[in-house]
Amino acid sequence: MFTVRPNDAILGATIEGLDTAGPIDAGDFARLLLALGRHGVLRFPDQHLDDPALRGFAERFGAIQGSVAKEAAAGRAVPEVGVLSNIRQGGQLIGFPDAGQDWHTDMSYRDLMGFVNVLYGVRIPRRDGRALGGTEFANMHAAYDALPEALRARLADATVTHDFNQYWENARRAGSTRPPLTPEQRRARPPAVHPLFLTHPITGRKVLYCNPGYAERINELPEAESAEMLAFLFAHQLRPEFRWTHVWTENDLLVWDHLGTIHRAIADYRADEPRLIRRCQVLATRVFDPDFLAPLHAAQHAM
Repeated sequence: MFTVRPNDAILGATIEGLDTAGPIDAGDFARLLLALGRHGVLRFPDQHLDDPALRGFAERFGAIQGSVAKEAAAGRAVPEVGVLSNIRQGGQLIGFPDAGQDWHTDMSYRDLMGFVNVLYGVRIPRRDGRALGGTEFANMHAAYDALPEALRARLADATVTHDFNQYWENARRAGSTRPPLTPEQRRARPPAVHPLFLTHPITGRKVLYCNPGYAERINELPEAESAEMLAFLFAHQLRPEFRWTHVWTENDLLVWDHLGTIHRAIADYRADEPRLIRRCQVLATRVFDPDFLAPLHAAQHAM
């Protein structure tokens, strides 16, 4: 029986006593989902996962999204597992060196939105004994709850367009060496529309579902008013009281909820300070399914 140890913060918890490379029964997995909904980010310390085991654990949550850079995944034995790294082999980067360095939530740009990220820390950069390359999160349950009631009522049925190309081009303007998306890649990632205030399938509560990385327009507002409102919402969701930073340790497995959080990677390390993270991006193929959620009710009563 594993334990859930909440952080002394607005979000985050450590799961103790669970081997994610081994079998996890339905009851324990339901407890994990409840903890994920409640805390937003779950840390599993001292895990030992090869790529097939990482993929197997991630697939419990839903289908894994492949990389937009298909050629990068083509040579890997487990292509569902992506690589985030500044390490070079034979002069070539082995993964994305600058992924996620602006505030965002992954896969909000898809009709079928993202559910979780599953990241495994292999090499963590350090300087003077201090771990670098942390991941910072903000709590979107708390952000919604703190919005003025009149604004929540006014925008209760509003929708937002999310565009993958917006984030990609913002990264390029900030100095990323990634090339422009090809027309084929643009077609594979067309814009998507989602509610501004989403009902979270695990907690049943509303979350603020927009993010500076991908959200480009509140569709029910005139363009200028939409831009002004998004600027307000982006500033609001990043208030200090909603935020917490995970400091990585080797063999940390980190799972976070894309529906209830936004995040960014902190780029405070140099090119000669190696970082290697393995990642699975999981789509919301299961979490809105009542059959998938049914065991949660039994787990809720047992907790």
